Amino acid sequence: MGIYKNLDENLGEVDVIIAGGGTAGCIVAARLAEADPGLSILVIEGGPDNYNNPAVVTPAMFLTHLAPDSKTALFYKARKSDQLAGREVIVPCGGTLGGGSSINFMMYTRAQRDDFDSWKTPGWTADELYPFLKKLETYHGTSNGEYHGHNGPIQVSDGTLRVKSVEDDFLSAVAKMGWPQIPDLQTLNHNHAWAPYKRYVSPDGKRSDSAHMYLHPRLQDGKHPNLHVLVESQVVRVLFDDDKRASGVEYQSNPLFNPQDKPAKRTVRARKLVIVSSGACGTPLVLQRSGLGHADILEKAGVPLVEHLPGVGNDYQDHNLILFPFKTSLQPHETLDELLSGRLSFEEAAKKKDPRLGWNSIDVAGKLRFSEEDAASLGPEFKAAWERDFKHKPNRPVMLMALLNGYFGPLGAVEPGQYATMGNYTAYPYSRGQISITGPEVGDPLDFNAGFFTDAGDKDVKKQAWAYKRSREVMRRTSMYRGEVPGFHPPFPADSKAALVTLDAALDTSTITDIEYSAEDEKILEQFLRENINTTWHSIGTCKMAPRDQLGVVDKDLNVHGVKGLKLADLSIPPENVAANTNNTALLVGERAADIFIRELGLGKSPN
Repeated sequence: MGIYKNLDENLGEVDVIIAGGGTAGCIVAARLAEADPGLSILVIEGGPDNYNNPAVVTPAMFLTHLAPDSKTALFYKARKSDQLAGREVIVPCGGTLGGGSSINFMMYTRAQRDDFDSWKTPGWTADELYPFLKKLETYHGTSNGEYHGHNGPIQVSDGTLRVKSVEDDFLSAVAKMGWPQIPDLQTLNHNHAWAPYKRYVSPDGKRSDSAHMYLHPRLQDGKHPNLHVLVESQVVRVLFDDDKRASGVEYQSNPLFNPQDKPAKRTVRARKLVIVSSGACGTPLVLQRSGLGHADILEKAGVPLVEHLPGVGNDYQDHNLILFPFKTSLQPHETLDELLSGRLSFEEAAKKKDPRLGWNSIDVAGKLRFSEEDAASLGPEFKAAWERDFKHKPNRPVMLMALLNGYFGPLGAVEPGQYATMGNYTAYPYSRGQISITGPEVGDPLDFNAGFFTDAGDKDVKKQAWAYKRSREVMRRTSMYRGEVPGFHPPFPADSKAALVTLDAALDTSTITDIEYSAEDEKILEQFLRENINTTWHSIGTCKMAPRDQLGVVDKDLNVHGVKGLKLADLSIPPENVAANTNNTALLVGERAADIFIRELGLGKSPN
């Protein structure tokens, strides 16, 4: 294979360099190689090769990537925040070939039509992007072809398991709450409903990431000898000539994998193009170390200015998530708890051909809006935001929710058993953050403000409080519900109507009424949210596609403003957020970017 840990000395110059082998970068490299096998391409990835890594290809092992000693994830620590009870939140991102698609939760969920149209960018409207959404996938499900693709690299299926009994129980409770169920929420058009969710898993139970589906096949087929991948090496900066044209990159060995070596910097030249695809957290740092960013930030960091681009590292967003576990009456085969707790090893499960190995535990999820009464109950400032941003835009959900079959917190924090978890995450957070360098080297500290819960009027907090109450009511109406898990829910007083409970049997849904929360309960809930809100691993928007005077960093063809021969292709470029898990948008950006680059390089029509 054309995968190296040390670059061949004869490979000092190539046609195209791709700085980052993440979700989009793998697609761009594969599509360019496919369009012209004679084009010499070099991908430089900071993490390890992911090929046939059991933790990558086995869906049920997804949580192992978030362990503190993980070598497949990057961990970005934000500064302390008063809005988060003084916490320093940590945001993990993909740190291996395939990026986030190699380590994420594999939820197949697309953005909304209004999301793409809100980008207000020619070539990137929903109608223009829909062919690329179909092109990237093979959808294993009921579809007449109007909404989904059937010949693409990425496999979308049920995997090896759906726990229909739990799915039906939950959807029955959803119906009692007045929410509809529909067959497919991933059409770009449907909203305010719950649906069975598929996953980026093949029917035989293997994760479908962009490295395995796009890149590795072309590295192994013997038809693309000029496609090269360097792993375990970090891009320090992009190099420019006197005409501000990107001429190559400077890189070094990643000390995480070679701790005995002092990183020695090397350079490789690009004859035609440099593409930075290091993710929403990584790409702005590469640009800033290259002299592209706010002049004041670069001066303080000791980096010579190439181009004043104040939008670099700006407008950081994440969807913000909390996971609330519940006690249940479920059986071991209906959750991932045996595997996640270690009561059943992954090796033993493999010997037994346990179908849970090809499962991500998420069978059902929803995109949800508020009622007029909900919006009004959250105060005049929230009501004004609702009327401006949602009321007349029915395609936009306010919150995203999912049911996870299992407990996903710290090991040993709960008694052995079977749990179900509600995951609530904000579709369009009002809060914004920023990320920037403090020095010229890869290892220099970062200045990262995640920005969670910093919006005026605490609208993001109020959305999460609403979601907690609603998701708790859904669970109370299921037959599996046996109470809340203390320590992972707000500590309401024992004499409160909102107090946590432990039950021996399900509640009588014919007489159940919604929990009443006192003013004291509301304060406890808000404090709990501030102490526990976290990342959804959906970093986005730090080098947005917009005009320079709107703090944009790239134009519609992904050219970095003010320089030549430099493109971006990853989740740093969306100018507005998307109401979905962001992997699908990253895949889409890779396909759309490849199409643009192929045409500009004169390689002909992009492959279908």
